[in-house]
Amino acid sequence: MTSRGAGTAFSRKNYRLSTEPEKSKVTGIVNSRLLNDYLHRVFTSADGNQPAAAYRKHLTFQNLQEHLERLLAEENGSEDSRDQVAEGRLGPSTVVLDHTSGFEGLLLVDDDLLGVIGHSNFGSIRATTCVYKGKWIYEVLISSQGLMQIGWCTLNCRFNQEEGVGDTPDSYAYDGNRVRKWNVTTTNYGKSWAAGDIVSCLIDLDEGTIAFCLNGISLGTAFDNITRGAGMAYFPAISLSFKESVAFNFGSRPLRYPVEGYRPLQDPPVADLLKARKLLGYLKNVIHIGIDVTEGKLVEKDTSMWQLQGEPTVLITLAHIFNYFSPLMCKVYLVEDVLMTFLLSILERGGAVEAHPLIQQLLDLMWLLMEEYEVHECLKQLLMSLLRAYRFSPIIPDLGLQIHYLRLTIAVLKHEKSRKYLLSNVLFDVLRSVVFFYIKSPLRVEEAGLQELIPTTWWPNRFTKDGKESKEVKEESAEERLRRRAYERGCQRLKKRIEVVEGLQVQILKLLLNNKDRGGGEASRYIFLNKFRKFLQENASNRGNLAVLCPPEYMVCFLHRLIAALRYFWDGHKAKTPAALSSEEAYVPPQLFYNGKVDYFDLQRLGGLLSHLKKTLKDDLAAKANILIDPAELQAVTMDDLDEDEESATSAAQSQRPSAALAIGGALARPAWLSSPTLGRANRFLSTAAVSLMNPRRPLGALEKIKVLSLRAEQRTREDIEGTHGNDGLLLGRPPEEPDQPITENSLLEVLDGIVMMYNLSVHQQLGKMVGVSDDVNEYAMALKDTEEKISRCPKRRRDIHEELLKSQKVFSEKLNHLSRRLAWINVTIYSKEKMQDIYWLLRVCIRTIEHGDRTGSLFAFMPEFYLSVAMNSYSALKNYFSPVNSMEELPGYEETLMRLAAILAKHFADSRIVGTDIRDSLMQALASYVCYPHSLRAVERIPEEQRISMMKNLLAPYEQRPWAQTNWILVRLWRGCGFGYRYTRLPHLLKTKPEDASLPSLQRDLSVASFQKPCPSTLLQRHMADLLRSDRDLAPSFLNSVLNQLNWAFSEFIGMIQEIQQAAERLERNFVDSRQLKVCATCFDLSVSLLRVLEMTVTLAPEIFLDWNRPSSELLLRRLAQLLNQVLNRVTAERNLFDRVVNLRLPGLESVDHYPILVAVTGILVRLLVDTDVQGTERATAVLLADPCFQLRSIQYLLGHAEPSALAAAAPATDKRHFSLHTYTEYISTEELTKVEKMLNHLSEESKQAAATTLPTSEEDLCPICYAHPISAIFRPCSHKSCKACINQHLMNNKDCFFCKATITGVDDFTKPASS
Repeated sequence: MTSRGAGTAFSRKNYRLSTEPEKSKVTGIVNSRLLNDYLHRVFTSADGNQPAAAYRKHLTFQNLQEHLERLLAEENGSEDSRDQVAEGRLGPSTVVLDHTSGFEGLLLVDDDLLGVIGHSNFGSIRATTCVYKGKWIYEVLISSQGLMQIGWCTLNCRFNQEEGVGDTPDSYAYDGNRVRKWNVTTTNYGKSWAAGDIVSCLIDLDEGTIAFCLNGISLGTAFDNITRGAGMAYFPAISLSFKESVAFNFGSRPLRYPVEGYRPLQDPPVADLLKARKLLGYLKNVIHIGIDVTEGKLVEKDTSMWQLQGEPTVLITLAHIFNYFSPLMCKVYLVEDVLMTFLLSILERGGAVEAHPLIQQLLDLMWLLMEEYEVHECLKQLLMSLLRAYRFSPIIPDLGLQIHYLRLTIAVLKHEKSRKYLLSNVLFDVLRSVVFFYIKSPLRVEEAGLQELIPTTWWPNRFTKDGKESKEVKEESAEERLRRRAYERGCQRLKKRIEVVEGLQVQILKLLLNNKDRGGGEASRYIFLNKFRKFLQENASNRGNLAVLCPPEYMVCFLHRLIAALRYFWDGHKAKTPAALSSEEAYVPPQLFYNGKVDYFDLQRLGGLLSHLKKTLKDDLAAKANILIDPAELQAVTMDDLDEDEESATSAAQSQRPSAALAIGGALARPAWLSSPTLGRANRFLSTAAVSLMNPRRPLGALEKIKVLSLRAEQRTREDIEGTHGNDGLLLGRPPEEPDQPITENSLLEVLDGIVMMYNLSVHQQLGKMVGVSDDVNEYAMALKDTEEKISRCPKRRRDIHEELLKSQKVFSEKLNHLSRRLAWINVTIYSKEKMQDIYWLLRVCIRTIEHGDRTGSLFAFMPEFYLSVAMNSYSALKNYFSPVNSMEELPGYEETLMRLAAILAKHFADSRIVGTDIRDSLMQALASYVCYPHSLRAVERIPEEQRISMMKNLLAPYEQRPWAQTNWILVRLWRGCGFGYRYTRLPHLLKTKPEDASLPSLQRDLSVASFQKPCPSTLLQRHMADLLRSDRDLAPSFLNSVLNQLNWAFSEFIGMIQEIQQAAERLERNFVDSRQLKVCATCFDLSVSLLRVLEMTVTLAPEIFLDWNRPSSELLLRRLAQLLNQVLNRVTAERNLFDRVVNLRLPGLESVDHYPILVAVTGILVRLLVDTDVQGTERATAVLLADPCFQLRSIQYLLGHAEPSALAAAAPATDKRHFSLHTYTEYISTEELTKVEKMLNHLSEESKQAAATTLPTSEEDLCPICYAHPISAIFRPCSHKSCKACINQHLMNNKDCFFCKATITGVDDFTKPASS
């Protein structure tokens, strides 16, 4: 390499120096003797020995350059031999992935040609260099732990989408996902790998063996006697499935785990390495040696406290060193091996980072003595090396490696100029800096040292055999108590160590959020804000592009660290400004959502699209917020205009980038999270197929086309955010409902808004995913408990069974030991009490934000939907994911928060300002879940009475044109526990099945757990419902007619489906009923039952709606109800009918279909109408029921097990067949209820006999012209046609037109034949 010091002048300055003694007083240069001694002490020879003063050359600044060049040239005599091609290797000296011809399938390759992402079923790629002799090694950094085969192949290997490395004769691979090795055949080998591991691939062509190491630990020889000889050379190669990713290190960086005797495929830059180490030694000498000018001698200095202090002699000496050192520090290998190692050694002495100002001084020197482009490249490579080292360091008990790298990162970022450069150009643009805030979870607890940290394992025995959480509080034995306490102590030890890492990560964010460093441009916080917003935009706008998305596990950690840093600055501002709010009262003011100062990209607003809201609410914006919308922004953009914009953008991109890069539409112009661990621009798309990806119609990454009011994120300044005199910044357009008081610094409000968005993007999803480890612990704990019980019951004579049970017990115990330690890690890093408080704080922030937004009236429509989503999801996470590790009831203000969230759900599930169907459905589901649990139901009951009544009125609105099934479910939950035989938690016939089999398929998955909650009816809300139905004469008929219509539909659909199922089951050939059809069938049944329960609830709470015939629609409603009840009873109770046969099939998916739930619901309605009412009501209900042509007394007798004689005779041979009877369900039906049923049966038996005796013959002219079964009893308005009431009631369920003339029927009156006739 040509030295930059070959010229006579420095690149930055031309120093004119003098050694005359008299000049030293003017220039500050020491005298020649002292200078000579100083320079000889600094620039020692290679052996470290200094010749005697009489024999050494006199050094001055004039001849120092020559002397330095001679020192650097020493020991470089063997450089020529190193430049020659190493024996045993063929190919370029710089080894990369062969992106021209050495690949198969679709792959994404990083710009550095070392990182790769699979983009097809099983893509393969090899390196550009091969080896045929000697011992060689390369490393693979595992970024995702999925299906990959890593190893070696020859040039003759041919791969495809099914066969990759290891699947052909001359290729060999290790697969840590399936823990196997591959060479045509496969056998078990090695250990499982995880994201963050490093695999070393070794080949010994002298002995003919291939081996692998995982994180520096040998996995043993994988293959021996591999094919060698003429024409046989092996390339590094990999095959990986879709979305999997790795990065290779062939030697361009120092190997993390070098193996003695093995050479990296790419030679290290030995000559430059020697130079860099020598120069670093000279730099250390300068730091170590001081000049005492007054005494005229050299002194030893404390290196930790070294400062330049403006000494010209030292400065010029350093300038000579950096003249040669600077260009070397632009090389990746040297930065990592020399500079990073040196900086880490400074921090190894311990103490706080602030106790080592030397690093700050060195960074000052770099900015002073290096070219700007050199400093930029050096800092970029340094941060890249630090991030790579942090991400791929193995987990050790004290997390020492992670702490070490984080401390150096903090030290670098403490330097203001370096921090601003890195923030502006590196941290979010080139690096995935979010990795710094992630703490990876160890997949192998043994290697992480968790066995030593948590020597005693424990797991809770909270579940019964059927998987249900046990409600019994069992007495803990002394041994169990000791184990639990020892386990908890181990968890506390682990927590303290992890908290150290988390504290350092928060320190990094505090540096990035510093807003006091305004020297030399914008403060760090405002640079961070713009980058952070762009980061959020990429993750919000590329939901389908995993290469761009930040992994959710990183997002979780980033969120918690960002909350800690935000609250630190928020409360710091509160301390300085007492009028401002504390972080406990934080919220996002509503004007951020409509004033255009914050970009929400294309995210959905509560009121719909932003462009639509600007048009429809422009007058409200002007009146309330004093914001005028530019008319130009209101012009609709046609699709042709959009296409033209996209075409112009595509052509512009084609002119700037290679055509191959367009294969992914520019979407990967930002860090690709799945590829290279640090450098993120994976814009090379490799394909062996003729795909149409080369010129996409719509570029995935064309985010700049979103039309927004705000400035582009990177264009905003401090004034745009914080505001100045006469400018409110982000708070422009305060509505009159918003209090005029300071909240906090505006920039912190935007960070808070970003945190809420982050939670919505992927954090909640990840919190739910990690609960799976806890579920695994519970499953294995149940299996172990069951095995131990079997061992205790096993007969002594059956030793074979006993031995097998002991083996099973050992397997379960080992698995539980492993999982309990891993669970300890997850509970500390994800589900700890502190993390729970963060999520709770976020929930309260969202609640306050929604409340403030709600007060703005129509402007509430501008709020992004994700605020409501995060409010609901964060509560769900607190309730379902953090318990039972931490109790939600212990959180401060828990009851009040629960009530405020209940008020939000109750008000907004039917809010006309919210138009999105998805968010409305989510609100309805959240409310349905809310009323399932006693504590949250009580919160609903505590909201103001006006809001409760409004909620019930919205629930009683007609079911058409809205998600009525969920509404009905809410009403059912309010009634459950009050209805006839409706006090069960699980259906009686399902008690012996597993809970997952018993889940009601008709309900949303979120409500499946709630289905098994103990009934908790709300008499208060029932009272509101009754008052509304009684007082509003129009509400009751419209509500009940819609319920009856839905019941008619649901039960008819159910009957039709079971007919199809029965026909399929009776065919001789083997048939499988579609599981989806079974689910829909069960859903219709469950809906029918729940609708019947709502009718029971209505009849019980307000019977006059059906029985007070002074109300205009009462009789019609009663006749419709009677008709439907008779239909249901007849279908379900007929002997050997369709319903019986399908129930007896016990098909998976139809578990909830049984006689009990539907018959007790119908019975409850009949008992209330015929027994629990006054005499007049009973007479009216009886008359209507008996008048219905479908009424059969046999159906009522069936309820009590009274079968017909003919049916009994037919069923005599099948003596084992049991008939349904309510008497068999004494645990679910009280004696009083059974007595009422018997009373009802006796009453109907008597009344039906009397009706039969008094029925007079009717002439044919007087019979209903529709059914010819009943006399004419109804006349239609206005057309005056006639029929019986049963026929017209049936007809009016679905049609309002007259049978005969098709006129619209406006009313039905009773018809009595005149006596004269």
